[in-house]
Amino acid sequence: MNAAPIASPAPPAPLASSTAQSTPTPPIVQALAREGVSALQPFDTGVKDLPAYAGLAGQQPIAVYLLPDGNGIVGTRIGADGKPLDVERVTKRIEKPLSDAMWSKLAASSWIQDGKKDAPRVVYTFSDPNCPYCHRFWEAARPWVDAGKVQLRHVLVAVIKADSVTKAAAIFGAQNPSAALAQNEQKFGQGGIKPVRNVTKAIAEKLQTNQQLMAEFGFRGTPGVVYRNDKGVVERANGMPPADALTTILGAR
Repeated sequence: MNAAPIASPAPPAPLASSTAQSTPTPPIVQALAREGVSALQPFDTGVKDLPAYAGLAGQQPIAVYLLPDGNGIVGTRIGADGKPLDVERVTKRIEKPLSDAMWSKLAASSWIQDGKKDAPRVVYTFSDPNCPYCHRFWEAARPWVDAGKVQLRHVLVAVIKADSVTKAAAIFGAQNPSAALAQNEQKFGQGGIKPVRNVTKAIAEKLQTNQQLMAEFGFRGTPGVVYRNDKGVVERANGMPPADALTTILGAR
């Protein structure tokens, strides 16, 4: 995959152990929830007297093991072979709530709509106005977007060239941002959209927040593509996806 580098810079399941199903949520788990750990759900460790919960600390999956004295240990259980245990169990328990949290965060970001509002499939892409691989992804997605099957949501960042900021500001600040984005892509070979002279504080803050979000999602260059797979789980593609991956990301043509 090709990516433009940055120039700078369902309810919880019952506890599956010897603990009775009617047992209330342990105090240690309630305490973790108050401290901001979300999506806490019990999982089966495979050990009779070792109940455990999986949860999310931000977007980081964690496991908490409940001790007989009412305390808990947060961390990774290690097997006799030195390898971590329970990774698959924890991932399976929290992948849906994690995906929902990630998707909600993207939905709340500053993005430009590209495609019909009622398109059945939504794909997010972190895009820089000067990124040639973003432009290639925009071109490759036209059959899906033009057919009304996919809505691309461009989370604009400015990380490649000095005028990426002023070009992104021209798009964000336009009367019709979607049309301005299309103009930038349609005239990409001629330099794209005309940069603005001044960037408002509000737009600068949008771009900074989007860049922080891009890093949070683990992207070091553009495009950074985020989509849901057939199970509703969030997947990421770093850089321009190869042709044979487009139907995985965008769906059937």
